[in-house]
Amino acid sequence: MREKIIKFIEENNLSLFERENIRSSNQSIFKTKDAKGIHQKTLNLVSRNFRLENTKQILKLFEDNNSEKDIEKKQKFFLELNSFENSRFNKLKKRNPSWKAPYDSVVVTEDESTLVKLKEEGCSVVFVNQQSDIFDLDRYDLVRYIDCENFDNLIERISQAIPISKIQEASLEKNLVELSSWIDNLEILKSSKNTEEINQILEELEPLLEMLEFEEEEVLDVRDIEDLTKEINDKIMTKIREMTLSGESVVSLLTEGIPKEIQDILERELKNSNLPREIFLDTIPIKLDDKEVWNFIKKQSTRNYLNFASNLKKEYDSIKNIPSLLKRLEREIIYQDFISGISTFRSELNFFPKISSELKINLSKNLFLNNPQPISFELTQNERCSILTGANSGGKTTLLEHLIQLVSLTQLGLPVSGELTIPLFSEVYYFAKNKGSISRGAFETLLTQMSEIKPGERTLILADEIEAVTEPGVAGEIIVSTAEYFIEQNCFLVVATHLGQEVQKLLPPKSRIDGIEATGLTENYELIVNHNPVLGKLANSTPELIIEKMAKAQQKPYLEWLFENLRKRKN
Repeated sequence: MREKIIKFIEENNLSLFERENIRSSNQSIFKTKDAKGIHQKTLNLVSRNFRLENTKQILKLFEDNNSEKDIEKKQKFFLELNSFENSRFNKLKKRNPSWKAPYDSVVVTEDESTLVKLKEEGCSVVFVNQQSDIFDLDRYDLVRYIDCENFDNLIERISQAIPISKIQEASLEKNLVELSSWIDNLEILKSSKNTEEINQILEELEPLLEMLEFEEEEVLDVRDIEDLTKEINDKIMTKIREMTLSGESVVSLLTEGIPKEIQDILERELKNSNLPREIFLDTIPIKLDDKEVWNFIKKQSTRNYLNFASNLKKEYDSIKNIPSLLKRLEREIIYQDFISGISTFRSELNFFPKISSELKINLSKNLFLNNPQPISFELTQNERCSILTGANSGGKTTLLEHLIQLVSLTQLGLPVSGELTIPLFSEVYYFAKNKGSISRGAFETLLTQMSEIKPGERTLILADEIEAVTEPGVAGEIIVSTAEYFIEQNCFLVVATHLGQEVQKLLPPKSRIDGIEATGLTENYELIVNHNPVLGKLANSTPELIIEKMAKAQQKPYLEWLFENLRKRKN
């Protein structure tokens, strides 16, 4: 399964920093907008322990392949997961590169196909087809050349030229630029507990980070050379003052140039300066040859750049792999975030659903809720439909959403709260409570949606107060007829309704009445509800409890009279 996940990440180009939204490859088993909404809510619940935006996309892989065998494989994978830390992953950021090449470079070629490939690599290229094309190359700090059979001899005379044998050698610096954008992220990863695969990649990248430490040798600039020249002149003039010149030497100085004894002093001091002789003119005091000074300064930098570029060539095999190493690292980080988040999710859940022909829930908690009450519920071959009754805010809708949550987690191969045996549903329809008013359009829309259901023994239909879209007088009959039709088609159904009294009289075969009951009021006049449905028992909608709540809270004569009157009639 690990290999499948890594392949999924690679094929969908999931990144640490660029948000992706991919679709599942298979058609969803959740067939209505409401069902898909609760399924997505479940996915968000599972995803809450992921630290990276794209990690949740991996769940789409687990929505596919939903045979019983496939679900068992997914369950086995999740059961055997090792837990790893992912708390630092939310500190990983896309950062700007901290390094750039310290020189201006160009690649030279005389081969047209090579020219095209170099441009595809993003290189700055000079195409040479005549000798004059070479003259302008001296302005670059570094000149690489490849496939230049006719002009090799001329190009290699350029002091900053270096031959390359592979096109990829021309753009190694861009790999170092990319690596430099990862420096802070790599430090974060080093301080985390990682998978073996991540640690291996970090070890491979570690020596490459040293390539970013370009240490330029000290380069003398014009001011440095001028200062040294002044020091040399001071030493020469001091030595000359200590000399006793013959008359012949004085005449020679005035007519023929520098006499030999002074020339000897000059040469000794220039040699001691460690500066190249050609940058000085033969004068007293000595002066600088500006053209040679600039050549010398450029040669200093060129030597540094050539050394660095030569080192890049030596490390070609390692540096060329930087982009692929970083891609591998991204995939492994997303994978680690996934297994870490899933491990945290399942840490408090210890039961994996078992596939069966019947739905049986034992003490399962709805993970959407804080502090939920454990619920037990079932649908069997002989009782395929539950007509769920009860008070407002009693938990009918919550139970329907709980059922979708359990289907979703089963499909993903994840554990659930409590014990669960469940059919392998292929179609799940959920018709949520209509919050609008009764209208012909809403009623027709509901009937159209239900007419498109593909019924069968692997179909689950959940309906919440569908009577809200039509007149009360006929609503009960519509619920019963709907239930009877889909029961005969071997579907499983749960229909939440306030019309328990009406439906009970017309209950079709293989169905039962279930009730979620309100049992009283708290001291704050809130309903006390046992959210666990009582199978086979009709629950009252308990309007008297609502009236009692209002009468005691507001203490208004009408409400008090109404409450007392209803209580007397009931007794």
